Amino acid sequence: MATWNAMNLEGWGRTPVIPAEVARPESAAAAQDLLVATREAGLPLLAHGLGRSYGDAALIRDGRVILTRRLDRLIDFDAETGWLRAEAGVSIETILEVFVPRGFFPPVTPGTKFVTLGGALACDVHGKNHHQDVCISNHIRSFDLLIASGEIITVTRETEPDIFGATAGGMGLTGIILAVEIKLTPIASPLISMESVRVNNLDEFFQVSGESGDFTHTVSWIDCLASGRSLGRGIFMRGRHAEASGVAPPSLLARAKNAVAPFLSVPVDGPSGLLNRTTVGAFNEVFFRKHKGGLVKSTPHFEPFFYPLDAIGDWNRIYGPRGFYQYQMVLPPEADNRALRATLDAISRSGMASFLAVIKEFGVQTNPGLSFPRPGVTLALDFANHGAALEDLFLRLDAITLEAGGRVYLCKDARLPRDTFRRMYPEWEAWKAVRDRLDPHHLFQSELGRRLGLSGAN
Repeated sequence: MATWNAMNLEGWGRTPVIPAEVARPESAAAAQDLLVATREAGLPLLAHGLGRSYGDAALIRDGRVILTRRLDRLIDFDAETGWLRAEAGVSIETILEVFVPRGFFPPVTPGTKFVTLGGALACDVHGKNHHQDVCISNHIRSFDLLIASGEIITVTRETEPDIFGATAGGMGLTGIILAVEIKLTPIASPLISMESVRVNNLDEFFQVSGESGDFTHTVSWIDCLASGRSLGRGIFMRGRHAEASGVAPPSLLARAKNAVAPFLSVPVDGPSGLLNRTTVGAFNEVFFRKHKGGLVKSTPHFEPFFYPLDAIGDWNRIYGPRGFYQYQMVLPPEADNRALRATLDAISRSGMASFLAVIKEFGVQTNPGLSFPRPGVTLALDFANHGAALEDLFLRLDAITLEAGGRVYLCKDARLPRDTFRRMYPEWEAWKAVRDRLDPHHLFQSELGRRLGLSGAN
């Protein structure tokens, strides 16, 4: 039987760091035993995958954590339909390794392959193809959920629509996801037919984005320090899985780079203040200028297109020992994009630089509850931890987002105030009613859940 051990856990932003008792079950039955023992001990419980949630969503103080990474079996696959049944600890990385050579790809993937299926469903992750294929839960037929009573239930949209909707994006607070049935996408090649365009301002971004709806995947790097006529400048990227014919295989150099990539890592913490307005501004200028004007076509391997940062192990260490925060919001469509312009202006004026910043237009809303995406434009930003000064900026961004009718992505949040959250997510009460029915004594808790009034004492 799995046993409990003391361990410090942190999100990908490296703040906060919280001690917990952890266990690594290797079967659903072992997970059940751990749940019963935790409930009898009167302690809160939470599942934790590969730790790529940026903030405190997968952390719990004075509680126990079930690490799901050993629940990693591929159970069944139908090559004719693409339906895969796998345990929740299976990672996107494993799916890529096993199924890309067989001509299949995850239907939706975030910007890292180092996430588990259970974590992806709990966050209801989206990807570069949201405008066509929405969220990962839209490609999941069923999942097995270990609930607070100790029972394992199989949930589908048809049989338990309320539980399905509450678990997709429910941040692990409805129970422990043990297995998932997901439909993979057929592909003809591991390469991407890609186009990139340098856009000189926000108007050009929306023009190019509006012309790119036929591409399955779109995203844009954005220079958040640009202002004036250059506000919103960046590099727009769009692509689709390449056809088998007429596309050259990766070159020897490309294959060598892919082979070496896993060994690249950040060995030590970056010095505090490494990523400041001067250094980030210089990087942004070089990155923007090195891209040729006009349309650039290429056929990269899927790895650098989908997961550019995964090639650098522990890249989160470049922000230094104080860690960093990611802030991602979605803003509803506006004719003049006033809220988005105000957001970029506030960031530029703050003097704090977002080293990694991406912008994309979302498609339709399909999922109820706490699932994040809504029609409009989403902006994801990384900031080194500047303490109170950064929180002041975040409060300003909160106000802009709230006034526009937008919301913040909980999977990446570590500080959103409770009252602001409740105004951004008016669905929270209906979500909580489902959660309280499943877990009336609030066995499943997290630091995020406590902070937002979703679990524990309200």
